[in-house]
Amino acid sequence: METDKGTVCVTGGTGYLALWMITRLLEQGYSVRATVRPDPDGKRDISFLTNLAKAPQSLQIFHADLGDPESFVPAIQGCVGVFHMAAAIDFHGREPEDVVAERAVRGAIGILKACSSSGTVRRVVYTSSSAAVHGNTTGAETMDEGFWTDVEMIRGLKTPEGPYMVSKTLAEKAVLDFGARMGLDVVVVVPSFMIGPFLCPKLPASIGIALAMVLGDTNPYKNVCLSKTSMVHPDDVVRAHIYLFEHPQAKGRFICSSDVITVEETAELLSLKLPELPLPSSSALKEIKGYPMPCLSSKKLLDIGFEFKHGLEDMFDGAIRSCKENGYL
Repeated sequence: METDKGTVCVTGGTGYLALWMITRLLEQGYSVRATVRPDPDGKRDISFLTNLAKAPQSLQIFHADLGDPESFVPAIQGCVGVFHMAAAIDFHGREPEDVVAERAVRGAIGILKACSSSGTVRRVVYTSSSAAVHGNTTGAETMDEGFWTDVEMIRGLKTPEGPYMVSKTLAEKAVLDFGARMGLDVVVVVPSFMIGPFLCPKLPASIGIALAMVLGDTNPYKNVCLSKTSMVHPDDVVRAHIYLFEHPQAKGRFICSSDVITVEETAELLSLKLPELPLPSSSALKEIKGYPMPCLSSKKLLDIGFEFKHGLEDMFDGAIRSCKENGYL
């Protein structure tokens, strides 16, 4: 299954972003090994993954789980690169923070150890989150790669999304530290809120939040209250991953965010695109007590030559189209 560009591994292969990643890698001539959670009974339908264009020729499926990092070794052996995207995205606080964080850190480090010992992996691209940047007490209007979430502050707030924010922050720091100590080439992509079409049948959490007011949620943004949000299209995020994997000078973490939108602007945009659906009133929107999120700067990414292709119109048009195709609208 080798191609001119070689074989790469994508962890968390059935996820929102990973499906986009696998699609673009296959299009660009890579052979891909995608990891998915074990399915002992063989009942889980992953045809949305195996039916991707070029999948029959260039995609292999491996079973692996973050709870057992060594399970990723077979998928990584012989690869030239690894895109570690597997993560449990839970904005509802269903699991205790220590459980979520321990699994994320141990899984990530286990995967990096497999990369280090493979003898073939030349670079790892790790997918972090703006959750590892935004939880900061500085009050800055714009944040770049020098900002990190204040873990103790987030713990003190005891919000439903807190365990996710803590786990992403601790895992990213552990990844960068391991890479530096072991001489492993690790690059980190820090995407902002991802909005756009989705290739998986399950509604991605970020889409459910962004489109809450037209998806029948009576309390928009109740789990992650974002009064001003940095956003990015998933296609731009995966293009950034591949660009950074291939760019020889890429080092450290890179924020990937192209646009900013407020709750009021979201309502206005959705009312234009879905005029047949009721939306919350202006007074109801004003009552939403969200986080006035600082803007995220993608200057470092742009400075090494990356270009964004998608704006807010593309993001919302694609998300709405996928919601309709999958019966959510």
